[in-house]
Amino acid sequence: MTEPPMTYARYLDLDMLLGAQHPLSDCDDEQLFIIIHQAKELWLKQLITELHLAISQVRADALVPAYKALARVSRIQAVMTLSWDVLATMTPSDYSRFRHVLGPSSGFQSDQFRTVEYLLGLKDARFLDYHQDRPAAHAALAAALAAPSLWDEAIRAAARAGLAIPEALIARDVSRPYEPDPAVEAAFLEVYRDTDRYWDLYQLAEKLVDIDDATATWRHKHVLTVERVIGGKRGTGGTAGAAYLHSTLGKRAFPELWTLRTAL
Repeated sequence: MTEPPMTYARYLDLDMLLGAQHPLSDCDDEQLFIIIHQAKELWLKQLITELHLAISQVRADALVPAYKALARVSRIQAVMTLSWDVLATMTPSDYSRFRHVLGPSSGFQSDQFRTVEYLLGLKDARFLDYHQDRPAAHAALAAALAAPSLWDEAIRAAARAGLAIPEALIARDVSRPYEPDPAVEAAFLEVYRDTDRYWDLYQLAEKLVDIDDATATWRHKHVLTVERVIGGKRGTGGTAGAAYLHSTLGKRAFPELWTLRTAL
């Protein structure tokens, strides 16, 4: 028996996809809330795919091929940021009608978001504790924590290019939070001062700044949306809500690429 011709709906598994929204209230806005967050998780899945690819390419010194995946990451981040504008059409009164059905669930518990942070280099092992109930998600997050990040691999690529990177940085425990190092800033400052010689590394660095820029923009828009919808209330998962989100605004995955600009 031959398979029927492929259709748009079958290829995209639309019956499953469009049947994955299960509001727990009778409020129309809850479906919007669910769809926005499901779409974000799909985009996070693609970000993880692109970051794994870019990391493997940088590790192999294929810096130019890595630009495509890195550019795609920052474009996806821009799309995710725009989705906050859609969510912001939901007023505080709208949200208050169904917020209770969320219980203790929270975006703070998104394992994919934490995986993206780990892949970029923002390591914090405490977030593993939130995913004990989902073994596969916990394992993926733990693997990202234990593996060299995109920034670790970029620093190693700089060392292979002959720049003065201390061996201690190359051999460091990559599961620990990264601490900015003056030697890394000095190395990439040399890249920026001699772009002809280090063109591949220079372009890689600018792609990384694009990603950090897009991440900061996403965080900022997230804070504004939360403040617009719930003000200063605590988050559903017990977090400090907007106050916690404000504390994340200064995070940079590639800190020396920002500080070196002062010295140029």
